[in-house]
Amino acid sequence: MVEKILNCDVAVIGAGPAGLSAAAAAASRGARVVIVDAQPVAGGQIWRNDVRLGAPAPALALRDKVNAAGVTLLSRHEVVAASGKQLLLNGDSGATTLGYGALVLATGARELLLPFPGWTLPGVTGAGGAQALAKQGAPMHGKRVLVAGSGPLLLATAYTLKRHGAEVLGIHEQATRQQVHAFAASLWRWPAKVLQAAQLRMALTGVAYHCDSHVLRALGDARVQAVELQRGTRREVIECDQLACGFGLVPNIELGQLLACELRAEGRHEVIAVDEFQRTSVADVFAAGETCGIGGVDCATVEGTIAGLVAANAPEAARHHFHRRQRARHFAALLRSHFALGDAVRQLADADTLVCRCEDVRFSDLAGMHDARQIKLKTRCGMGPCQGRICGPALAEIADLPRSGLRPPVFPVPLNVLAALHAATPTDSSSGVMK
Repeated sequence: MVEKILNCDVAVIGAGPAGLSAAAAAASRGARVVIVDAQPVAGGQIWRNDVRLGAPAPALALRDKVNAAGVTLLSRHEVVAASGKQLLLNGDSGATTLGYGALVLATGARELLLPFPGWTLPGVTGAGGAQALAKQGAPMHGKRVLVAGSGPLLLATAYTLKRHGAEVLGIHEQATRQQVHAFAASLWRWPAKVLQAAQLRMALTGVAYHCDSHVLRALGDARVQAVELQRGTRREVIECDQLACGFGLVPNIELGQLLACELRAEGRHEVIAVDEFQRTSVADVFAAGETCGIGGVDCATVEGTIAGLVAANAPEAARHHFHRRQRARHFAALLRSHFALGDAVRQLADADTLVCRCEDVRFSDLAGMHDARQIKLKTRCGMGPCQGRICGPALAEIADLPRSGLRPPVFPVPLNVLAALHAATPTDSSSGVMK
């Protein structure tokens, strides 16, 4: 039985920069807004609350704005299924049905983890995962951490780890020095980015930044003890206590898929397709931020604002933000082009490397298979607790294998929530209330 039924004018999925901006914009136009988010505190991954240092100022300001507008936040809730302008949610208190007039998908992104020998050893995490651990109170003081991968997230990760007492042994960027210098030379059009980069580098004084350097393997028995790196034409082994390895981000498009939103290709992955007003191909469903393509906090906030305004029937007000969005997306395109993953990074996995940690599937187990369904049937790859969220994007990168379709529930859920899904009858689309 469904335990709770709620209704709103605008439902926002995700309480990161895009979701909070969408909620604030919609509420400013008088809409009744509900935000749904899996985390206990609003902010998303990029503004994740730090148990010791709190949240950054922009996050606090936007949270206050949302709270003052009377927006309802359903924290610790995840969307299980969607149908007929209704969402079935799973939360701490069980199942909730949320009816809406318009829906904004601000589901963000997750880390792209590429398999390499030793990547499943304890102590090896994603770059964003290392940040999250530090912010959530994991002991970092005195730990020797090596940061590797690609993109500006490496600097942010190193900064967070150092603030929490870790000894950052170095930052190893797979892009060449020429690529990094070309990116830096283009930043004059974004003075705020130049200042931000300078502040990060100053805070990381004494931490070496190496270009054209990438992980080959993590070494250790019970946990990581050292990392073998390819630095230009030579190899080097560095002892460490932790490896934070970030290869980029993958948009969370699962809910968009469930709603039958049209997708478009961006590199080797897919994103939700939207028009100039952030409208998807499904009526009254909008999308903003990373789910429309990886772009960072600037893209997320402006696209969330546009989506929220249009969802609240204020399209002309949304037009005033188009130029800011264009500028933010231009910067995101520069990032993608200058920090694109090289072939050497995509070819790190050997025959014995696990590519599906949930089901213990090795790369060699996939030999001769070129279809995601065939792989699932023969190896169970992608059928574990993560439901292919880790191995799916990884295989798209290293083996050019597209992910298969999606079916509800979106996340693993308790049986009592599935019972609510089964008990649900067709909805009245005019009211959005389950009959």
